[in-house]
Amino acid sequence: MSSGDNANGWSTVPLIINGKHVISETSFPVNSPSNSEKLWSGSSASINDATGAVEAAQAAFTSWSQTKPSFRRDIMFRAADLFISRKEELFAYQAQETGAGRQFMEININATAQILRDIGGRIEAAVEGSVPATAEQGSHAIVVKEPYGVVLAIAPWNAPYVLGARSIAFALATGNTTVLKGSELSPRVFWAIGDIFRQAGLPDGCLNVIYHRTADAAEVTEALIAHPAIKKINFTGSTLVGSIIASLAGKHVKPLLLELGGKASAIVLKDADVKKAATSCAVGAFIHGGQVCMSTERILVHRSISDEFSAALKEATQGLFGSEKPPFVLVNPAAVQKNKGLVADAVSKGATTLLGDAEAVEDQPTKMRPVIVSNVSTEMNIYHTESFGPTVSLLTFDTEDEALAIANDTDYGLSGAVFSEDLKAAMRVARKYESGAVHINSMTVHDEASLVHGGAKKSGYGRFNAAQGLAEFLRYKTITWRD
Repeated sequence: MSSGDNANGWSTVPLIINGKHVISETSFPVNSPSNSEKLWSGSSASINDATGAVEAAQAAFTSWSQTKPSFRRDIMFRAADLFISRKEELFAYQAQETGAGRQFMEININATAQILRDIGGRIEAAVEGSVPATAEQGSHAIVVKEPYGVVLAIAPWNAPYVLGARSIAFALATGNTTVLKGSELSPRVFWAIGDIFRQAGLPDGCLNVIYHRTADAAEVTEALIAHPAIKKINFTGSTLVGSIIASLAGKHVKPLLLELGGKASAIVLKDADVKKAATSCAVGAFIHGGQVCMSTERILVHRSISDEFSAALKEATQGLFGSEKPPFVLVNPAAVQKNKGLVADAVSKGATTLLGDAEAVEDQPTKMRPVIVSNVSTEMNIYHTESFGPTVSLLTFDTEDEALAIANDTDYGLSGAVFSEDLKAAMRVARKYESGAVHINSMTVHDEASLVHGGAKKSGYGRFNAAQGLAEFLRYKTITWRD
C-alpha cells in the first residue's frame, strides 16, 4: 500500500514538514469545481508552520548539498516512475480538486515524468566546474558551481503536477533544499507531490510542502521571502501576483525566477494548411478550458483565407468540444464570469460571436462552453486581457508586419505560433515575434523537458527546463591561488 492510499480517508490534508505530516490548528474547505460540494479540508499553514518548513529545509541542506549527483539522479528517476505507477490516484486528486479532464491529466503526468528523467540525466554535467586560464604566470583558478541553499517554490493549481514538480526538482537536483507552497485550490495534489518524492527516497527536510488560507497569503508569503535562510525563489502564476512576489524579492535582495501570464497569438499566414492550422488553434485555445498560461488567446488570420479558416475553425471546435461533449469545468465561478464579461464587452463594442453562446447557463456556475469572437478591435477588453478560459479572439491582417504588430501589442510574451507551408516566411515571423517561444505549425501550448521554457516582457524572466533550468539553481564561485 502506498502512502497515497492512506490519504484517501483523510478529512484534512496535512502539510509535510521535515518528512512528517502536520495538521495545522486552522484549516480551509476544499470544494469540487465540478459540483460545488466540499471534498475535504486543507491544513492552513501559519507563519510558525512556514518558518518550521524553512528551518527543516535549512537543517537538511548541510547533508543534502554534499550528496553525489548519481544519488540525486536516482531519486529523480524513481520519482518519475512513481508518478506513472500512481497516476490513477493522482488523476483522482486533480480531477476532484481542479475539474481537469482525462486527456489533459495524461499530458500533465507524462510531462512530469519526462521532465524528472531529463533532469536526472543532466545533473552530472550541470554541476561540473571549470579551470580557466589566468593572466599571470604562477596564478591559477577554478570556477565551481554551488547550490544556493533553501529555495522557495510557489506553484499553481492549473497544471499542478508538472508545474509543482519542476518548481522543486531543478533545485533539488542541484543540491538545494526546498519549501513548496502549493495552491490552496488543490492541496491534496501538492501533498501527493511531496509524498512521491518521500517514497522515492528523498531525505526528510529536503522537500517541505505547505498551503494556507487565501486570507493568510500575504503574511505567510512575505514571512517566507523575508526569512534569511531562503536564498532563491521561483514562482509560476499570474502576472499580478508575480509582480508582488518580485517586489518582495527585490526588497530582500533575493534572486527570482518567474513564469507568469500570457496572451499568445497564433498567426495563420496565407499559405497555411487551413485545416491543420484550424485544428491546432482549436486545441491550443480550448484544451483544459483555456486554463493554461500558453493557451491561444488570439488567432490572427490572413484576410485572403479568413472565410475558409473561420469555417474550418468552427468545424474543428465543434468536432473536438461540441455540444455532445461536456462543458469545460473552470476552477471557480469567477473564471466563468470573467470570460462572459469579456465576451459581452466585446459584443457591445461591435464584435461578433462566431461560435458559442456566452450567455448560456450550465448546470453549475463553474461550467462554460467554447466561445469564438470575431471582429475584435483594440478598444475591447478581450483584446488586451488574458482570459484564462474558453474564449478566443479571431482577427484578420493583410501583411506580416501588421500581424506582428498585433501579436506584439501585449504586455505578455510567453508563447506563440505561426502556421505556414513556407518555412522561410514562418521563421521570419517567428524571429520578430516577442515571445519566449514560437511554434511553427503546432499549437501555442507546448512544453517539453529538453526545450528551454520561459517568458519575455511581463510573462516573466529566468528559464525552466534543460541545462538552463538546472543552471538557474546554481551559483558560480571563483577560487584563485598562487604558487
